[in-house]
Amino acid sequence: MVDKVSLKRYFKLLGIYARMDLASLMRDGKFMAIVMAADLVSNLSAVSGIFFLAWKFGGIGGMERFEVLFMLAYGNIVMGFLNMMGGCNALFPSRIIGRGQWEHMFIMPLPYGVQLTVGIFPFTCSGTFISGIVLLIAALCNLKVHLPWWWPLLLILQLAASMVIVVSLSYLLSSLAFYAPVQCEEISSTVIYGIEQTMTFPLSGMPGYVKYPLLTLFPAGLTAWFPTMILLGKTAVFENIYPAVFALLAAFTAAHFFKKGFRYYVKKGINRYESGGHRS
Repeated sequence: MVDKVSLKRYFKLLGIYARMDLASLMRDGKFMAIVMAADLVSNLSAVSGIFFLAWKFGGIGGMERFEVLFMLAYGNIVMGFLNMMGGCNALFPSRIIGRGQWEHMFIMPLPYGVQLTVGIFPFTCSGTFISGIVLLIAALCNLKVHLPWWWPLLLILQLAASMVIVVSLSYLLSSLAFYAPVQCEEISSTVIYGIEQTMTFPLSGMPGYVKYPLLTLFPAGLTAWFPTMILLGKTAVFENIYPAVFALLAAFTAAHFFKKGFRYYVKKGINRYESGGHRS
């Protein structure tokens, strides 16, 4: 368990890294503005293809044009927030393990969770998150749906569940890096980028052999499409809790196997360094 001192230190470090990120933004505002604008254009271009396809044909797989836009915006918010808060280390643990950096954390007088705060970019990596919010508002303004007063709370809960699923899957597969650091150094990158590229496809019109694996084995459908169906009232009541239940199970499973891999790592150590200290 993380004690109050560690928790306080965690948020203090978040503030320090946020100020550092802001300082890098303000130090060369023109350059950073160009970088952020390019990032924003890149994010919008990544989702525009599917939206234009939906616009041309009046929708995709039973989803209307702006329902598709809502789904794309939702996915941008999920991945945008995760990239802001953990895009360097926390979201890609296999990199830390595979490069032997996890051993460097042994000597630090802080819990591992606190140390993983390094690498947050709440300002310079906010393009995807901001574009997601803008697109979500645009979609809601054009959707003919009646939203109850508790709908924003449901949105927050679904976003949280989707983020937990992404992080859990990354840590679950990253546990393999404890056993095979060389081969699995970038396995978390494969997982995250695979989800990011798959979550933008509407699954409404897909056959079962395509849809159900993406809702179970590789749950990219739970990071954008299925939550969109829930938020737009297109699912049965009992289906609405599925993402939250899956997120809890995924989190516990990832924690179990990550701890198990870590115990193995403590006994065996990294095998990527030669006697001279050079990484093989």
